Amino acid sequence: MSKQYVEVSKFLSYVLRHQPEVIGLTLDNEGWADINTLIVCAEKEGKQLGLSLIKSVVERSDKKRFAISEDGLRIRAVQGHSLQQVDINYKQQIPPELLYHGTATRFIDSIREQGLMAGSRQYVHLSSNEATAVAVGQRHGNPIVLKIKALSMYEQGFKFYQADNGVWLAKTVPFQFICD
Repeated sequence: MSKQYVEVSKFLSYVLRHQPEVIGLTLDNEGWADINTLIVCAEKEGKQLGLSLIKSVVERSDKKRFAISEDGLRIRAVQGHSLQQVDINYKQQIPPELLYHGTATRFIDSIREQGLMAGSRQYVHLSSNEATAVAVGQRHGNPIVLKIKALSMYEQGFKFYQADNGVWLAKTVPFQFICD
């Protein structure tokens, strides 16, 4: 992806997941924003976006962080929101036996004490493969991949969801479900 695409993707992540108000944008309770309003609000802040650029970033994104509505008029981040008013109605799913969480080694002591917590986000993000977890962990420092006994958690009453981009979501992961 070109530098421009990366910058637009980061901008969209910021306003659609965390701070829409910084450009005067409003999201509905499912996280949707009107694309034309997004373009106008971004332009007022000096960010030039166009419909074709937005659609191209959404389509070409390897992480599939965004979705455009079926009518083509709205856009949202598919997961990763820190906004409490956004509550995407994910369908509960039965997870595979193991899921993975990438983090940095500096967080291990805290994880041993508290398990995995959503922090400022609504959910703990889990992946179905180790390679993705390594890539996520590298963003935070020296990476470590934690194996999560997801099916065991589910069987004990924990709920799992899967976002449109394949990321698995859980409210928390108690430490006893993390494999060595």
